[in-house]
Amino acid sequence: MLSIRAEGAKGKNSGGAGAVEVSKQLLRLWPWLAAITSGLLGAAGLPPLDQTWLIWIALVPLCATILFSGENTRHRWLRDILLGYVAGLTFFWSCFFWMTTVTVLGWFVLQFYLALYFAIWGWFCGLMRPRPRKIVARDKWSEMLARAKPELLPASSPWLSSSHNFFLALCLTAAWVALEWTRGWLMSGFGWNGLGIALHGTWPLIQIAEFTGVAGVTFLVVFCNAILTTTARRIWEETRSRAMRPHFDLTFTLVGLVAVFVLGVSAVQTRSVSRSLHVALVQANVPRAEKFDIRYKQTIFDKFARLSKIALISTANIDLLVWPESAMPAPVLEDQETFDFVGQMASSNQVDVLLGTIEEGRDQVYNGALLVSPENEPQLYRKVHLVPFGEFVPFRHSFPLFAKIVGDQVPEDFDAGTDFTVFRLANNHGKVAPLICFEDTIGELTREFVLRGADFFANVTNDGWFLRSAGSRQHLANAVFRCVENRRPMVRAANTGVTCFVNEFGRVTQMLRDDQGSIFEEGTLIGSVNIAAEPTLTFYARHGEFFAKLCTAFASFILLAKIVFLSRRIGH
Repeated sequence: MLSIRAEGAKGKNSGGAGAVEVSKQLLRLWPWLAAITSGLLGAAGLPPLDQTWLIWIALVPLCATILFSGENTRHRWLRDILLGYVAGLTFFWSCFFWMTTVTVLGWFVLQFYLALYFAIWGWFCGLMRPRPRKIVARDKWSEMLARAKPELLPASSPWLSSSHNFFLALCLTAAWVALEWTRGWLMSGFGWNGLGIALHGTWPLIQIAEFTGVAGVTFLVVFCNAILTTTARRIWEETRSRAMRPHFDLTFTLVGLVAVFVLGVSAVQTRSVSRSLHVALVQANVPRAEKFDIRYKQTIFDKFARLSKIALISTANIDLLVWPESAMPAPVLEDQETFDFVGQMASSNQVDVLLGTIEEGRDQVYNGALLVSPENEPQLYRKVHLVPFGEFVPFRHSFPLFAKIVGDQVPEDFDAGTDFTVFRLANNHGKVAPLICFEDTIGELTREFVLRGADFFANVTNDGWFLRSAGSRQHLANAVFRCVENRRPMVRAANTGVTCFVNEFGRVTQMLRDDQGSIFEEGTLIGSVNIAAEPTLTFYARHGEFFAKLCTAFASFILLAKIVFLSRRIGH
C-alpha cells in the first residue's frame, strides 16, 4: 500500500513538473507568437479578407511584447529586431501570396527584404522603451532599505503618465510612417499595402489624404494601435494600485478619430461644379499565353471590336473608349495593320481611343499608352516608373541570380520614359493622365500629371499575371488614394479586372462584374466621369509627401537624441 501511494505521489510530482515545463515553453514562445499574430492581423485587414477592424489592433501584440517583455534577455535589442522581422515576414508572405502566380521563388525572396522595415521599427520601438525610475528614499527606514536591498524600493511607472504615453505613441507612429514612405521609393520602391490601405473602403476616414497623402491615414491607424497598447498597460497598473483616473492620451485619440470622421463626411458633401465625360471601358480577358502572340492578332482584333461595338451602340455620345495595357499583340505605331485597326475604330465611331501599347524603337523598348483621336495626331506616353522584376531585372548582368528568379517572365528590360505626358481629348473634352499598370499606386508620380493639368486619371493595366488572386483587388485598394490625394476621378480598364470607375473621394462607383459577381470575365463598363469646371490643386498635389517627410524628420531627430542620451549615460 505504501508503495502504491509513493508511486502515486511520484506520478503527481512528475505531472506537475511536466505542467511547469509546458508553462515555461509557452512563456518562451509567446513573444514570437505575438509577432506572428501581428503579421496575420495586418494582412487580414487587406484584400481579399478586408477585415478592416483588425487593422486597429494589428500592431498591439508586437508592440506589447517588445515594450513589456524580455527584461532578462541578454541582447534585448537583437530580440526586438527579430520580433519585428518575424512579424514582417508573416505580414508580407501573407498579403503578397498572389505573387506565387508569377514566381514562387520571387515571392519567397522579396519578403526577406520587405520584412527589414518591420525589423527596424521593432528596434526603434525597443529603443524608445522607458527605463524604470527608483523613488528617492525620504526617511531613515527607506535609506536603510535602500542600502540593504535597493531592489525593494518601489518604482515610479512611466506608463501612468499620459504625456509619456502620448509622446511615445507619437514617436512610434512617426517612425512607422517614415519607414513606409522609405519603402515606397528606396531601390525603385514597392510601397504597396501600408497599414492605411486597409481603410480604402472607409471613405470618411481617408479624406485627410487630400492633405497628408496615404501617410496620414497610416499615421491614424498606427497611433491608435500605440495608444491602445499603452492604455492597456496603464489600466493594468492602475488596477493593481487601485488608483484609476482619467487620462488625456486616450481621450485625445478618440476625439481626434471622431474629428477626422466628421471632417471626412463634410468633405464628401462639399461638391464643386462639374461636367460629365462619358467613358466606355473594355475588359477583354485575353489569356496570358495569347496576349503577346502575333498568331492571335486577328482573334484579339475581333474580340476588341465586338466588345467595343457593344459599348458604343448601347450608349450614345461616348467621349472616350479605354482598352487595357498592351491591348494589341503588336506595337500599334510600328505595325500598320494594328494601327489601321485602332484608327478605324476611332474614326468610324468619332471617339477617342486610349490603350496600352509597346513601342519599339531602334535601340529602346517602352511600355506606353497611346491616344488615337478621329482627327488629331496620336499622342504617346512612355511609362516613367518601371516595375522591378516585372518590366526590368535590377543588376541583370552583374547579379544573374535575380534574372533566374523571374526566369523567362522578363526576357528583356523595358526602358523608362522621362516625360509626364498629359493627353488632350478631342473637342476640348478634357485632359487625362495615362497611368500604366502600378503607376496608379504611386502618389508622387500621379501628382506630377495633375501639376501638368490633368483633369482625371485613366489607368490601363494587365493584372492577368495574377490570375484570380487578390493581386488585382490589392492594386485597386492602393489606387483609390490617388483620387483623394488630388481630388481627381479615375477610370480603370484592366485585361482581367478590376475594371471600374472611382470618384474624387476614393469611392468605387461602378465595377465590372458578370452575372455570378466575378470581376475577372470579359465585358464592357459604361459610366460618367465628373470633371471639375474649375479644377484646383490640393495641398498634396502642391506639396507631395510633405507629411511623410515631416514624420521622417521628427523620427530621425528623436532617434539621434536618444542615441546621444544613451551614449552619454553609458559614458558616465
